[in-house]
Amino acid sequence: MTWQADGLDHDAAQRRRELAQSLTGVGRDTSGWLDAVRTVPRHLFVPGFYLPADERDPNGLPLWEPVTAERDPARWLTAAYSDTTLITQFDGEEPDWKDPAVRHGGAPTSSSTLPSLVVRMWADADVRPDHDVLEIGTGSGYSTALACEYLGPEAVTSVEVDERRLAQAAAALYSADYTPTLAVADGLYGYWPEAPFDRIVAACSFRTVPPALIGQTRPGGKILLTLSGWLYGYARVLLTVGEDGTAEGPLLDGTVSFMSARTHAAPAFGNPAHWAAGMPEASREARHAPERITAATTEAFHLRFLAQSATPSAQLTALDSGTYLIDTVTGSAAGLTPGGHGWKVQQKGPVRLWDRIEAVIDAFDLAGKPAPATFRLRVDSRGQRLIHDRLAELTLP
Repeated sequence: MTWQADGLDHDAAQRRRELAQSLTGVGRDTSGWLDAVRTVPRHLFVPGFYLPADERDPNGLPLWEPVTAERDPARWLTAAYSDTTLITQFDGEEPDWKDPAVRHGGAPTSSSTLPSLVVRMWADADVRPDHDVLEIGTGSGYSTALACEYLGPEAVTSVEVDERRLAQAAAALYSADYTPTLAVADGLYGYWPEAPFDRIVAACSFRTVPPALIGQTRPGGKILLTLSGWLYGYARVLLTVGEDGTAEGPLLDGTVSFMSARTHAAPAFGNPAHWAAGMPEASREARHAPERITAATTEAFHLRFLAQSATPSAQLTALDSGTYLIDTVTGSAAGLTPGGHGWKVQQKGPVRLWDRIEAVIDAFDLAGKPAPATFRLRVDSRGQRLIHDRLAELTLP
Protein backbone atom coordinates (compact mmCIF):
# COMPACT_ATOMS: atom_id res chain seq x y z
CA MET A 1 0.00 0.00 0.00
CA THR A 2 1.12 3.56 -0.70
CA TRP A 3 -0.03 5.14 2.56
CA GLN A 4 0.72 4.61 6.23
CA ALA A 5 -1.82 3.07 8.58
CA ASP A 6 -2.68 6.42 10.18
CA GLY A 7 -3.44 7.92 6.78
CA LEU A 8 -5.61 4.95 5.83
CA ASP A 9 -7.55 5.12 9.10
CA HIS A 10 -8.19 8.86 8.68
CA ASP A 11 -9.29 8.48 5.06
CA ALA A 12 -11.50 5.49 5.85
CA ALA A 13 -13.18 7.32 8.75
CA GLN A 14 -14.02 10.23 6.49
CA ARG A 15 -15.41 7.90 3.82
CA ARG A 16 -17.57 6.13 6.42
CA ARG A 17 -19.11 9.45 7.40
CA GLU A 18 -19.78 10.26 3.74
CA LEU A 19 -21.26 6.81 3.14
CA ALA A 20 -23.59 7.13 6.14
CA GLN A 21 -24.70 10.55 4.94
CA SER A 22 -25.51 9.14 1.49
CA LEU A 23 -27.67 6.42 3.07
CA THR A 24 -29.97 8.80 4.93
CA GLY A 25 -33.55 7.95 4.06
CA VAL A 26 -33.02 4.39 2.76
CA GLY A 27 -35.59 3.00 5.21
CA ARG A 28 -37.49 3.58 8.40
CA ASP A 29 -35.82 3.98 11.81
CA THR A 30 -32.27 3.83 10.42
CA SER A 31 -30.52 6.35 12.69
CA GLY A 32 -28.94 3.69 14.89
CA TRP A 33 -27.87 1.68 11.85
CA LEU A 34 -26.30 4.75 10.24
CA ASP A 35 -24.32 5.28 13.46
CA ALA A 36 -23.03 1.74 12.96
CA VAL A 37 -22.08 2.55 9.34
CA ARG A 38 -20.03 5.51 10.64
CA THR A 39 -18.20 3.15 13.01
CA VAL A 40 -17.65 -0.20 11.23
CA PRO A 41 -14.55 -0.25 8.97
CA ARG A 42 -15.96 -1.93 5.84
CA HIS A 43 -12.52 -2.08 4.21
CA LEU A 44 -11.44 -4.70 6.77
CA PHE A 45 -14.14 -7.04 5.46
CA VAL A 46 -13.28 -6.73 1.76
CA PRO A 47 -9.51 -7.20 1.38
CA GLY A 48 -10.18 -8.26 -2.19
CA PHE A 49 -13.14 -8.16 -4.56
CA TYR A 50 -14.04 -8.04 -8.25
CA LEU A 51 -15.32 -5.10 -10.26
CA PRO A 52 -16.72 -5.40 -13.80
CA ALA A 53 -14.43 -4.41 -16.65
CA ASP A 54 -15.59 -2.09 -19.42
CA GLU A 55 -15.34 -4.77 -22.09
CA ARG A 56 -15.96 -8.47 -22.61
CA ASP A 57 -13.46 -11.16 -23.51
CA PRO A 58 -13.11 -12.52 -27.09
CA ASN A 59 -15.75 -15.17 -26.32
CA GLY A 60 -18.26 -12.57 -25.20
CA LEU A 61 -17.94 -13.40 -21.49
CA PRO A 62 -17.96 -10.55 -18.96
CA LEU A 63 -14.58 -9.73 -17.48
CA TRP A 64 -14.18 -9.16 -13.74
CA GLU A 65 -11.09 -7.33 -12.53
CA PRO A 66 -9.62 -8.16 -9.10
CA VAL A 67 -9.16 -5.17 -6.82
CA THR A 68 -6.97 -5.26 -3.69
CA ALA A 69 -5.21 -2.72 -1.53
CA GLU A 70 -1.84 -3.89 -2.84
CA ARG A 71 -2.76 -3.64 -6.54
CA ASP A 72 -4.67 -0.34 -6.52
CA PRO A 73 -5.16 1.16 -3.04
CA ALA A 74 -7.13 4.21 -4.17
CA ARG A 75 -9.59 2.20 -6.25
CA TRP A 76 -9.90 -0.41 -3.50
CA LEU A 77 -10.76 2.10 -0.76
CA THR A 78 -13.13 4.09 -2.96
CA ALA A 79 -15.08 0.95 -3.88
CA ALA A 80 -15.06 -0.35 -0.30
CA TYR A 81 -16.94 2.76 0.83
CA SER A 82 -19.25 3.04 -2.15
CA ASP A 83 -22.86 1.89 -2.00
CA THR A 84 -22.06 -1.09 -4.19
CA THR A 85 -22.24 -4.86 -3.91
CA LEU A 86 -18.70 -6.20 -4.08
CA ILE A 87 -18.35 -9.72 -5.52
CA THR A 88 -15.85 -11.74 -3.50
CA GLN A 89 -16.26 -15.22 -4.98
CA PHE A 90 -17.34 -16.94 -8.21
CA ASP A 91 -18.53 -20.53 -8.64
CA GLY A 92 -17.64 -21.37 -5.04
CA GLU A 93 -13.91 -20.97 -5.79
CA GLU A 94 -11.94 -19.04 -3.18
CA PRO A 95 -9.56 -16.56 -4.87
CA ASP A 96 -5.90 -16.19 -3.98
CA TRP A 97 -5.97 -12.49 -3.15
CA LYS A 98 -2.17 -12.38 -2.98
CA ASP A 99 -2.07 -13.11 -6.70
CA PRO A 100 -5.63 -12.81 -8.07
CA ALA A 101 -6.49 -13.37 -11.71
CA VAL A 102 -9.04 -11.72 -13.97
CA ARG A 103 -12.29 -13.71 -14.06
CA HIS A 104 -13.93 -14.64 -17.36
CA GLY A 105 -17.65 -15.04 -16.68
CA GLY A 106 -18.84 -17.27 -13.87
CA ALA A 107 -21.67 -17.16 -11.34
CA PRO A 108 -21.17 -15.01 -8.22
CA THR A 109 -21.46 -17.12 -5.06
CA SER A 110 -20.46 -14.67 -2.33
CA SER A 111 -20.36 -10.91 -1.93
CA SER A 112 -20.43 -7.97 0.40
CA THR A 113 -23.95 -6.61 -0.10
CA LEU A 114 -24.33 -2.91 -0.86
CA PRO A 115 -24.58 -1.02 2.45
CA SER A 116 -27.91 0.66 1.65
CA LEU A 117 -29.57 -2.75 1.29
CA VAL A 118 -27.93 -4.06 4.46
CA VAL A 119 -29.23 -1.09 6.45
CA ARG A 120 -32.63 -1.36 4.79
CA MET A 121 -32.90 -5.06 5.65
CA TRP A 122 -32.05 -4.65 9.32
CA ALA A 123 -34.46 -1.70 9.54
CA ASP A 124 -37.25 -3.47 7.61
CA ALA A 125 -36.95 -6.43 9.98
CA ASP A 126 -37.74 -4.03 12.83
CA VAL A 127 -34.67 -5.12 14.80
CA ARG A 128 -34.59 -3.54 18.26
CA PRO A 129 -31.67 -3.19 20.72
CA ASP A 130 -33.07 -5.91 23.03
CA HIS A 131 -33.47 -8.52 20.27
CA ASP A 132 -31.54 -11.73 19.67
CA VAL A 133 -31.01 -12.14 15.94
CA LEU A 134 -29.95 -14.84 13.52
CA GLU A 135 -28.30 -13.75 10.28
CA ILE A 136 -28.24 -16.30 7.47
CA GLY A 137 -25.31 -15.73 5.12
CA THR A 138 -22.34 -14.19 6.90
CA GLY A 139 -20.59 -13.47 3.61
CA SER A 140 -17.83 -10.91 4.15
CA GLY A 141 -18.98 -10.26 7.73
CA TYR A 142 -19.75 -6.56 7.19
CA SER A 143 -23.48 -6.91 7.82
CA THR A 144 -22.69 -9.01 10.89
CA ALA A 145 -20.42 -6.26 12.18
CA LEU A 146 -23.16 -3.66 11.78
CA ALA A 147 -25.50 -5.87 13.81
CA CYS A 148 -22.83 -6.31 16.50
CA GLU A 149 -22.30 -2.56 16.68
CA TYR A 150 -26.04 -1.91 16.98
CA LEU A 151 -27.07 -4.80 19.26
CA GLY A 152 -23.90 -5.96 20.93
CA PRO A 153 -22.13 -9.14 19.77
CA GLU A 154 -23.75 -11.32 22.43
CA ALA A 155 -27.12 -10.84 20.68
CA VAL A 156 -25.89 -11.82 17.20
CA THR A 157 -25.61 -15.29 15.65
CA SER A 158 -24.51 -15.63 12.03
CA VAL A 159 -24.23 -18.78 9.92
CA GLU A 160 -22.47 -19.35 6.60
CA VAL A 161 -22.45 -22.51 4.48
CA ASP A 162 -18.95 -21.88 3.07
CA GLU A 163 -16.30 -22.52 5.71
CA ARG A 164 -13.63 -20.56 3.82
CA ARG A 165 -15.89 -17.53 3.60
CA LEU A 166 -16.69 -17.82 7.30
CA ALA A 167 -13.01 -18.11 8.24
CA GLN A 168 -12.21 -14.85 6.44
CA ALA A 169 -15.25 -13.11 7.92
CA ALA A 170 -14.38 -14.33 11.41
CA ALA A 171 -10.82 -13.01 11.11
CA ALA A 172 -12.12 -9.60 10.06
CA LEU A 173 -14.75 -9.51 12.80
CA TYR A 174 -12.30 -10.47 15.52
CA SER A 175 -9.73 -7.95 14.30
CA ALA A 176 -12.40 -5.26 14.74
CA ASP A 177 -13.24 -6.59 18.26
CA TYR A 178 -16.63 -8.06 17.30
CA THR A 179 -17.30 -11.50 18.76
CA PRO A 180 -20.70 -12.80 17.63
CA THR A 181 -21.62 -16.48 17.60
CA LEU A 182 -20.47 -17.85 14.23
CA ALA A 183 -21.05 -21.27 12.72
CA VAL A 184 -20.60 -23.15 9.48
CA ALA A 185 -24.18 -24.26 8.82
CA ASP A 186 -26.79 -24.46 6.07
CA GLY A 187 -29.19 -21.56 6.57
CA LEU A 188 -32.03 -23.80 5.40
CA TYR A 189 -31.96 -25.26 8.92
CA GLY A 190 -31.27 -22.09 10.88
CA TYR A 191 -29.21 -22.67 14.02
CA TRP A 192 -30.97 -24.55 16.79
CA PRO A 193 -28.19 -24.26 19.46
CA GLU A 194 -28.82 -20.50 19.82
CA ALA A 195 -32.60 -20.50 19.24
CA PRO A 196 -35.09 -19.03 19.84
CA PHE A 197 -34.59 -15.71 18.07
CA ASP A 198 -36.58 -12.49 17.99
CA ARG A 199 -35.55 -11.78 14.41
CA ILE A 200 -34.15 -13.87 11.56
CA VAL A 201 -32.74 -12.06 8.53
CA ALA A 202 -31.47 -13.92 5.45
CA ALA A 203 -28.91 -12.53 3.01
CA CYS A 204 -29.67 -15.24 0.46
CA SER A 205 -32.86 -16.33 -1.30
CA PHE A 206 -34.98 -19.44 -0.77
CA ARG A 207 -37.59 -21.11 -3.00
CA THR A 208 -39.90 -21.44 0.01
CA VAL A 209 -39.76 -20.46 3.67
CA PRO A 210 -37.69 -23.09 5.53
CA PRO A 211 -39.84 -24.60 8.33
CA ALA A 212 -36.88 -24.61 10.71
CA LEU A 213 -36.78 -20.82 10.68
CA ILE A 214 -40.38 -20.60 11.84
CA GLY A 215 -39.66 -23.15 14.56
CA GLN A 216 -36.69 -21.11 15.78
CA THR A 217 -38.54 -17.79 16.00
CA ARG A 218 -40.24 -16.68 19.21
CA PRO A 219 -44.01 -16.09 18.94
CA GLY A 220 -44.41 -12.51 17.77
CA GLY A 221 -40.95 -12.60 16.26
CA LYS A 222 -40.27 -11.78 12.62
CA ILE A 223 -38.48 -13.37 9.70
CA LEU A 224 -37.22 -11.28 6.78
CA LEU A 225 -36.14 -13.23 3.75
CA THR A 226 -36.11 -13.18 -0.02
CA LEU A 227 -38.02 -15.78 -2.01
CA SER A 228 -36.99 -16.72 -5.53
CA GLY A 229 -37.67 -19.59 -7.87
CA TRP A 230 -35.74 -20.91 -10.82
CA LEU A 231 -37.11 -18.18 -13.08
CA TYR A 232 -35.14 -15.80 -10.84
CA GLY A 233 -38.17 -13.79 -9.90
CA TYR A 234 -37.66 -12.33 -6.43
CA ALA A 235 -39.83 -11.02 -3.62
CA ARG A 236 -38.96 -10.03 -0.08
CA VAL A 237 -41.38 -11.06 2.64
CA LEU A 238 -41.65 -10.05 6.30
CA LEU A 239 -43.36 -12.80 8.28
CA THR A 240 -44.62 -12.62 11.84
CA VAL A 241 -44.72 -15.96 13.68
CA GLY A 242 -47.88 -16.74 15.65
CA GLU A 243 -48.38 -18.63 18.89
CA ASP A 244 -49.69 -21.59 16.88
CA GLY A 245 -46.56 -21.86 14.73
CA THR A 246 -48.09 -20.31 11.65
CA ALA A 247 -46.43 -17.34 9.95
CA GLU A 248 -47.89 -14.59 7.84
CA GLY A 249 -46.85 -11.25 6.44
CA PRO A 250 -46.70 -8.94 3.43
CA LEU A 251 -44.46 -8.92 0.43
CA LEU A 252 -42.30 -5.78 0.48
CA ASP A 253 -42.03 -3.36 -2.39
CA GLY A 254 -38.78 -3.00 -4.34
CA THR A 255 -36.64 -5.02 -6.73
CA VAL A 256 -34.13 -6.74 -4.47
CA SER A 257 -32.31 -9.90 -5.56
CA PHE A 258 -30.00 -12.25 -3.67
CA MET A 259 -27.93 -15.27 -4.55
CA SER A 260 -29.83 -18.50 -3.95
CA ALA A 261 -29.14 -20.64 -0.93
CA ARG A 262 -26.90 -23.31 -2.41
CA THR A 263 -29.30 -26.12 -1.57
CA HIS A 264 -32.10 -24.24 -3.38
CA ALA A 265 -30.09 -23.30 -6.48
CA ALA A 266 -31.42 -24.24 -9.92
CA PRO A 267 -29.96 -27.36 -11.57
CA ALA A 268 -27.94 -27.17 -14.76
CA PHE A 269 -30.06 -27.92 -17.82
CA GLY A 270 -27.37 -28.61 -20.41
CA ASN A 271 -27.18 -27.05 -23.85
CA PRO A 272 -30.34 -24.99 -24.47
CA ALA A 273 -29.94 -25.56 -28.22
CA HIS A 274 -30.59 -29.26 -27.64
CA TRP A 275 -33.92 -28.43 -25.97
CA ALA A 276 -34.81 -25.97 -28.74
CA ALA A 277 -34.01 -28.51 -31.46
CA GLY A 278 -36.67 -30.90 -30.21
CA MET A 279 -39.59 -28.47 -30.41
CA PRO A 280 -42.65 -29.65 -32.36
CA GLU A 281 -43.53 -27.90 -35.60
CA ALA A 282 -47.02 -27.06 -34.37
CA SER A 283 -47.29 -23.61 -32.82
CA ARG A 284 -49.83 -21.00 -31.79
CA GLU A 285 -49.79 -17.25 -31.47
CA ALA A 286 -48.70 -16.16 -28.00
CA ARG A 287 -51.18 -13.95 -26.15
CA HIS A 288 -48.35 -12.34 -24.21
CA ALA A 289 -44.80 -11.53 -25.31
CA PRO A 290 -41.91 -12.90 -23.23
CA GLU A 291 -41.02 -9.30 -22.28
CA ARG A 292 -43.93 -9.39 -19.85
CA ILE A 293 -41.66 -11.38 -17.53
CA THR A 294 -38.18 -10.60 -18.89
CA ALA A 295 -38.19 -6.81 -19.32
CA ALA A 296 -36.04 -4.68 -17.01
CA THR A 297 -39.07 -3.15 -15.31
CA THR A 298 -40.51 -3.27 -11.82
CA GLU A 299 -43.71 -4.86 -13.12
CA ALA A 300 -41.90 -7.63 -15.03
CA PHE A 301 -39.70 -8.29 -11.98
CA HIS A 302 -42.81 -8.82 -9.83
CA LEU A 303 -44.72 -10.74 -12.49
CA ARG A 304 -41.81 -13.16 -13.00
CA PHE A 305 -42.00 -13.97 -9.29
CA LEU A 306 -45.74 -14.69 -9.54
CA ALA A 307 -45.25 -16.81 -12.68
CA GLN A 308 -42.99 -19.18 -10.74
CA SER A 309 -45.96 -20.42 -8.73
CA ALA A 310 -47.37 -21.90 -11.97
CA THR A 311 -44.07 -23.26 -13.31
CA PRO A 312 -41.98 -23.98 -10.18
CA SER A 313 -39.23 -25.98 -11.87
CA ALA A 314 -38.92 -23.97 -15.13
CA GLN A 315 -35.88 -21.90 -16.06
CA LEU A 316 -35.46 -19.11 -18.61
CA THR A 317 -32.78 -18.91 -21.26
CA ALA A 318 -32.27 -16.94 -24.45
CA LEU A 319 -30.96 -18.02 -27.85
CA ASP A 320 -30.62 -16.06 -31.07
CA SER A 321 -33.86 -17.69 -32.20
CA GLY A 322 -35.92 -16.60 -29.19
CA THR A 323 -36.72 -17.11 -25.50
CA TYR A 324 -37.02 -20.61 -24.02
CA LEU A 325 -38.44 -22.15 -20.88
CA ILE A 326 -36.74 -25.38 -19.79
CA ASP A 327 -38.03 -27.69 -17.05
CA THR A 328 -35.52 -30.36 -16.05
CA VAL A 329 -37.93 -31.93 -13.55
CA THR A 330 -40.82 -32.71 -15.95
CA GLY A 331 -38.90 -32.69 -19.22
CA SER A 332 -41.15 -29.92 -20.55
CA ALA A 333 -40.05 -26.96 -22.64
CA ALA A 334 -41.54 -23.95 -24.40
CA GLY A 335 -40.04 -21.72 -27.06
CA LEU A 336 -41.17 -18.20 -27.95
CA THR A 337 -39.92 -16.93 -31.28
CA PRO A 338 -40.84 -13.87 -33.38
CA GLY A 339 -43.45 -14.64 -36.01
CA GLY A 340 -46.09 -12.75 -37.91
CA HIS A 341 -47.15 -9.66 -35.97
CA GLY A 342 -46.02 -10.94 -32.61
CA TRP A 343 -44.66 -14.13 -31.10
CA LYS A 344 -45.39 -17.77 -31.72
CA VAL A 345 -45.08 -20.40 -29.01
CA GLN A 346 -44.13 -24.06 -29.33
CA GLN A 347 -44.41 -26.42 -26.38
CA LYS A 348 -43.55 -29.99 -25.54
CA GLY A 349 -43.72 -32.31 -22.56
CA PRO A 350 -46.43 -33.00 -19.99
CA VAL A 351 -46.57 -29.38 -18.75
CA ARG A 352 -47.56 -26.57 -21.10
CA LEU A 353 -45.27 -24.02 -19.49
CA TRP A 354 -46.23 -20.90 -21.41
CA ASP A 355 -49.95 -21.72 -21.12
CA ARG A 356 -49.55 -21.68 -17.35
CA ILE A 357 -47.59 -18.43 -17.32
CA GLU A 358 -50.10 -16.74 -19.60
CA ALA A 359 -52.89 -17.74 -17.20
CA VAL A 360 -51.02 -15.97 -14.38
CA ILE A 361 -50.48 -12.88 -16.57
CA ASP A 362 -54.17 -12.84 -17.52
CA ALA A 363 -55.24 -12.97 -13.87
CA PHE A 364 -52.66 -10.31 -12.94
CA ASP A 365 -53.94 -7.94 -15.62
CA LEU A 366 -57.59 -8.60 -14.74
CA ALA A 367 -56.85 -7.76 -11.08
CA GLY A 368 -55.42 -4.38 -12.08
CA LYS A 369 -51.72 -5.32 -11.93
CA PRO A 370 -51.50 -5.31 -8.12
CA ALA A 371 -48.23 -4.24 -6.48
CA PRO A 372 -46.16 -6.60 -4.30
CA ALA A 373 -47.24 -4.98 -1.03
CA THR A 374 -50.89 -5.93 -1.74
CA PHE A 375 -49.98 -9.63 -1.43
CA ARG A 376 -49.54 -11.60 1.78
CA LEU A 377 -47.74 -14.89 2.30
CA ARG A 378 -49.22 -17.37 4.75
CA VAL A 379 -47.36 -20.45 5.99
CA ASP A 380 -49.40 -23.03 7.86
CA SER A 381 -50.37 -26.70 7.81
CA ARG A 382 -51.87 -26.24 4.33
CA GLY A 383 -48.54 -25.14 2.87
CA GLN A 384 -47.22 -21.79 1.68
CA ARG A 385 -49.69 -19.59 -0.17
CA LEU A 386 -49.69 -16.11 -1.66
CA ILE A 387 -52.99 -14.42 -0.83
CA HIS A 388 -54.59 -11.48 -2.63
CA ASP A 389 -58.18 -10.28 -2.38
CA ARG A 390 -58.56 -10.05 -6.18
CA LEU A 391 -56.64 -13.17 -7.19
CA ALA A 392 -56.90 -16.87 -6.56
CA GLU A 393 -54.37 -18.19 -4.05
CA LEU A 394 -50.99 -19.06 -5.51
CA THR A 395 -49.14 -21.97 -3.95
CA LEU A 396 -45.37 -21.88 -3.66
CA PRO A 397 -43.49 -25.05 -4.67
